[in-house]
Amino acid sequence: MREFPPAAENQVTLSNWRTAPFSSWAFSHVREIIQTADIPNNPADIWDLQSAPHDLSGLPVDYDLDLNGYLDATYTDAFTVIHKGKIIVEEYRNASGRRTPHILMSVSKSMLGALSGILADKGVLDTAALVTDYVPEIAGTSWSGASVQNVLDMRAGIRFDEDYEATGGAIIEYRKSTGWNPLEPGESASDLRSFFNQISDTDGPHLGRFHYVSPNTDLMAWIIERAAGIRYADLMAEHLWQPMGAETPAYITVDRLGAPRAAGGMCVSLRDLARVGMLVANRGKRGAAQVLPEAWIDDVLNNGDREAWDQGDFAGYFPGKAMHYRNKWYVERGENPMMFCIGIHGQNLYVMPGQQLVVAKMSSRPKPLDPQVSQLNLKMISALKQHFDAG
Repeated sequence: MREFPPAAENQVTLSNWRTAPFSSWAFSHVREIIQTADIPNNPADIWDLQSAPHDLSGLPVDYDLDLNGYLDATYTDAFTVIHKGKIIVEEYRNASGRRTPHILMSVSKSMLGALSGILADKGVLDTAALVTDYVPEIAGTSWSGASVQNVLDMRAGIRFDEDYEATGGAIIEYRKSTGWNPLEPGESASDLRSFFNQISDTDGPHLGRFHYVSPNTDLMAWIIERAAGIRYADLMAEHLWQPMGAETPAYITVDRLGAPRAAGGMCVSLRDLARVGMLVANRGKRGAAQVLPEAWIDDVLNNGDREAWDQGDFAGYFPGKAMHYRNKWYVERGENPMMFCIGIHGQNLYVMPGQQLVVAKMSSRPKPLDPQVSQLNLKMISALKQHFDAG
């Protein structure tokens, strides 16, 4: 995208924007490709972050791989480390920049989880209710009988194959309905809310194993809108982005009728993603203001089901780890637990409250999922924890 116009083979389009090398530009320019809705910040009330730069580029991560090599090897676009409220490392590459929103992919789900916790704490959302209490239009689908909490925890018995490299099937129709994939010649335009009615098969009981189904989160956005009577982007701005003191406006992709892609379409700056992590590390507080409910953080940390995780879809990516998933957040259990978020192509937010350590990473990795990189990420986190514990 360097010529004006770029040569046809270099142009980023709806057909190629998630594939390398186009993604290294596209992931920081999503609103030029897909329809979006603004999530405004409050420029008069920004959470100021202090910096204490330290060169960690040579920090050993894995065998002969240091931190700088790790950033190269994992196709990093933006990376920051915050320790005890101060920015220690901050780096931008490719098309990213300090004020440039980058797509979060499935870290978007965790942002919805946080918003759900705020709304539940305010009495707007009842997580014990059935999803059909809020959205009766889906009574004949696989979600019939599922609770809101089941959907938040990815424990609804929905038959859906989350194969990111599939070339056909329900996941392709899902992407078309959200505006993420182009229509084929002769196809009629779809929309996200209509897509839910195509999901009618179950693969087990609700409240069973952890089964990762992205449409669960888009359905949650609809539930949230119904509960509050306000559109999702505006709720995110009012209850999280502005109270948190975000530095830049965010945005989220929407379908042709305005339904948000809450499962993967939120685009934010690196520092603002890190600010969410700082809220979690600070027990939900920004200064004296309680932005995230403490009870929600405790719920995430303490009320996930390890057995459901061990029987679920992602246990193989974290071999030997005691894990659970709760309210759209991952938790590595233990004496000093870690709450974290994962998005395909290398989007990550790690929060270690015990060490007051937050790591945010945005990437344009060619593979959607990569078990080797997942292990490398954990080694990077371990190296940082050891460094700061020793210091």
